[in-house]
Amino acid sequence: MRSRNPTLLFLILPFTSIVFAAFLFYPDTSVTSQTPNRNFNTNRGRPSRKAIQLPPPPSPTPKSSEEVVKVNVDLVKIDALVMQKNTARIVGGLKKEDFLIYEDGTRQEITHFSQDELPLSVILMIDRGGCLNAYGDDVHRAAREAIDRLKPVDEIAVMGYASFTVLLQPFTRNRMVIENTLNNIPQQGPIGEHCLNNLFTDAADYMAKASNPEGRRVVIVLTGASRRFHCPDGPSDKSAVQAIYESGSVVCGIFPKVIGQGLENAQFIAATRLTKLVGPDYIDIQDVANETGGEVMSDKPEKLGTTFQTLIDHLRSRYNLAFVSTNKKRDGTTRKLKLDLAPSIPKSQGKLVVKARRSYVAPRN
Repeated sequence: MRSRNPTLLFLILPFTSIVFAAFLFYPDTSVTSQTPNRNFNTNRGRPSRKAIQLPPPPSPTPKSSEEVVKVNVDLVKIDALVMQKNTARIVGGLKKEDFLIYEDGTRQEITHFSQDELPLSVILMIDRGGCLNAYGDDVHRAAREAIDRLKPVDEIAVMGYASFTVLLQPFTRNRMVIENTLNNIPQQGPIGEHCLNNLFTDAADYMAKASNPEGRRVVIVLTGASRRFHCPDGPSDKSAVQAIYESGSVVCGIFPKVIGQGLENAQFIAATRLTKLVGPDYIDIQDVANETGGEVMSDKPEKLGTTFQTLIDHLRSRYNLAFVSTNKKRDGTTRKLKLDLAPSIPKSQGKLVVKARRSYVAPRN
């Protein structure tokens, strides 16, 4: 496996104080992830109507195949969303003793418990590849309104992706800066790829820069393509998914049902099913969301305002639990997690569903 050390591309246009970032997604097979620049200028003008062509990204510097994001603390944190199965209503008011945590089948003691107390670090990933626009006016409006539902202590970063990823806005709590960024998302490339292996690798890498060390991490992918084959010359799909798992992030997806989106996505799904046993690797956002305890939602663009707001409300309503593993080996192994509800919960609540991460990677000496 060869992982990439990406470099952020940005362009500053020095006229009438209009400053904005733009990038081009290339249709060839060369794929480069981009590393964020924390000195990125956030003063932006009105949206550009033309894609701006930039030179191709530089060749990467190879890294050791053993280099991945590692969990460096012994405290294992879990976000949990509890809903009624039949109504999808959020179940609040639960207590620490209402939950049971198991690691590789061994029950663990819950040492930390809260609900909607820890700040959020959210990376919004916006798909700019392919021929379908996943970020039209309705989706743009929905994203802006959803961000307003976050707390002032929550921080947001914005990335664009296609054949490679670009940091459009570093983590900030300034809602005006975020709104300016969302108003100036670069135009999509005509035939750029949806390189999920670069997306998740770069999101995991940048999540380490979150200013909320004890907070909760969330990656929201706004796209029309739910799964995609491995993009060549980038990190392997396996290492990309492993990196996002190790970052402790909850992955969620928003899929606008734009014209042609269903057909294009169906083609991707059909192709990956045909080649599942002997074909190339691929990443499915729904699988990653399931593994990290996230959600995937889809609706028509004009209805995404409600959908996006529901997702944010669910993120804000999650229970936050933590434990110190009884397995003291620092061996870097993947350990299975299971979060159950105690039998003492009243049956009047009905059938309940718990969404939470299913595994974590132990620290290594």
